[in-house]
Amino acid sequence: MRIGGLQKFSLIDYPDKVCCVVFTQGCNFRCGFCHNPELVQPEKFIPPLSEQEAFSFLKSRRGKLDGVVITGGEPTVQPDLLRFIDKVKKSNFKVKLDTNGSKPEVLKKALGERLLDYIAMDIKGPLERYPEITNSLIDTSKIKQSMALIMSSGLPYEFRTTVVNGQLKQDDFVEIGRLIKGARLYVLQKFVVSKANDPAFLQRKSPSDEELKQFQNLISPYVSKCLIR
Repeated sequence: MRIGGLQKFSLIDYPDKVCCVVFTQGCNFRCGFCHNPELVQPEKFIPPLSEQEAFSFLKSRRGKLDGVVITGGEPTVQPDLLRFIDKVKKSNFKVKLDTNGSKPEVLKKALGERLLDYIAMDIKGPLERYPEITNSLIDTSKIKQSMALIMSSGLPYEFRTTVVNGQLKQDDFVEIGRLIKGARLYVLQKFVVSKANDPAFLQRKSPSDEELKQFQNLISPYVSKCLIR
């Protein structure tokens, strides 16, 4: 598996768990606001970390870390993702997977093999706006399949949307709420101006707290809990 980075310690990436974060290289989306361009654009890839190095680190952290977060990029584009996760699980760590939901077939297999303990899926916007927001050709029926798989998995999970000022409107959040009606948790993430796939987004503003609260109020009737992060 192509590992583009390893954050050795985190208290915020896996709810209620002490974890490390494995970053995979490669993504099938090109969201302008993405804050990890070095994991998305091949020309910015650094030489990958070897799996041997990653598992040597994990071995040294047994009993100190609860879990491993696998994020990207987009982990599900890695052909050997499930093999890697299986090895992590056999090392007695819980696994949280971050995904854009574009490959439900990978999610289905991971769930069937009981390889996951927590899932976080990004929702870019209403389905009809995916081509525009992701700058990618995407079969949005697969996004819906992933939503359904996650909601019926029996695992703890969250859906989340990065909110860029002016990109999504109130009606968009109502539509997102309808898509995930009954979900246990939906998180609004404030866009932080630092890095971006598209440099034009470095001129964009973060949404105001008032705006985020308005979006929270719109989506709260559809989900069990809606948080601002």
